[in-house]
Amino acid sequence: MYGLSTDSVADLSIFWEEQELNFKLLSDPDGSAAKKYGTLRGMYAKRVSFVLDDKGVLRHVEKGVKVGTHGKDLVSVIKKLRK
Repeated sequence: MYGLSTDSVADLSIFWEEQELNFKLLSDPDGSAAKKYGTLRGMYAKRVSFVLDDKGVLRHVEKGVKVGTHGKDLVSVIKKLRK
């Protein structure tokens, strides 16, 4: 799992440590990757999660990310996809 943000590497490093995240954060300071994924809004990326299977096939897009429950929400999605 990866997170992609338009924040700088330095800012993401601080955020990663403060939040004790267990996944890597990637910096996209010019927004080029966010633009390709259709998530760029102005100079910031919208919170969107993409779930890909083991072969790299897109299986789910979560546009209504709720920060407080997002982890649990994605676990539920992944369990459904594995059935």
